[in-house]
Amino acid sequence: MAKWMSTARVAVAAITLILTASCGSSEQKNAAKRHDFNIGWSIYAGWMPWPYAQKAGIVKKWADKYGVTINLVQVNDYVESVNQFNAGKLDGVTVTNMDALTIPAAGGKDTSAIILGDYSDGNDGIVLKNASSLADIKGRTVYLVELSVSHYLLARGLSTVGLTMADVKTVNTSDADIVGAFANPSVTAAVTWNPQLTELATMPKATLAFSSHQLPAEILDLLAVDTATLKANPNLGKALAGIWYETIGLMQQQNAAGAAARADMAKMAGSTPEAFEAQLRTTHLYATPKDAVAAITSPTLANTMVKVRDFSFSKGLFGTGATSPDAIGIAMPGKTLGDPANVKLRFDPSFMEQAAAGKL
Repeated sequence: MAKWMSTARVAVAAITLILTASCGSSEQKNAAKRHDFNIGWSIYAGWMPWPYAQKAGIVKKWADKYGVTINLVQVNDYVESVNQFNAGKLDGVTVTNMDALTIPAAGGKDTSAIILGDYSDGNDGIVLKNASSLADIKGRTVYLVELSVSHYLLARGLSTVGLTMADVKTVNTSDADIVGAFANPSVTAAVTWNPQLTELATMPKATLAFSSHQLPAEILDLLAVDTATLKANPNLGKALAGIWYETIGLMQQQNAAGAAARADMAKMAGSTPEAFEAQLRTTHLYATPKDAVAAITSPTLANTMVKVRDFSFSKGLFGTGATSPDAIGIAMPGKTLGDPANVKLRFDPSFMEQAAAGKL
């Protein structure tokens, strides 16, 4: 996923995560039946259905049906939203698969991904100057947000042309500064996401050499919820699934109602309808709950998470106590990656399955 006009999807330093692990553990023990819940979101094209649903009354409709109150909380800093979830200030959060693993799961918080919303289908990319292919990146200095999905994209891209991270140097650059940095004639390589990606790719002598379009279904965008809270309050998951799929159905309509919904989402994202539509074209939405269930139960998910966890472990994002990529268990339908006694990230299709069966 590429962040839409937000702070980077950065994997926070692992040692910080370890300090919050006890908080996550206590939450698991104390989870109880409740009525009010807080779900955090940040601005990204694939996540704008959530605030729109709140404005349109769809959140209240489904929350009332299941006897709960759902407060959608905007957090302007994406990483801060995930940190707030990790600390127990939010019951759920919009998050990428990599960050769900390296922040709450690595911090000891048992986390369930209950909605698979989309994957980046060109929203993230590698841009080079004076180059004919990605292979020309060898020996260059690459500007990017280190330890983010941009870093992951770079590593995966390099592997497709027989190169490794040892073949390049990296310079940690914030998302706010990367356009200005790439404008410098001496900077010839950068990795970023939209809308910055579009700006870089249109600069003189610049070429989009590689994008997430070439890594389908690897950078996933999720809604994750605290597992213990979800178990104690299954109606929360049902309401969230109902909200999501009603809103997704509306926004995909090719009529005046659908266009109006998308225009509202664009406005909430601080964008124009035209720019927002362009973002959606490089965001592969799982259009129906059936599509999402098929994706989450496919062997492809396990293959993706092996790549993500191996990369994360190699960068020290599992903490100093982790001795292998298997340190954190990742549960998915029919398979568990890593330590089955330490499952901290779960891909739970049950609420999407209920939506697909018309049982919500």
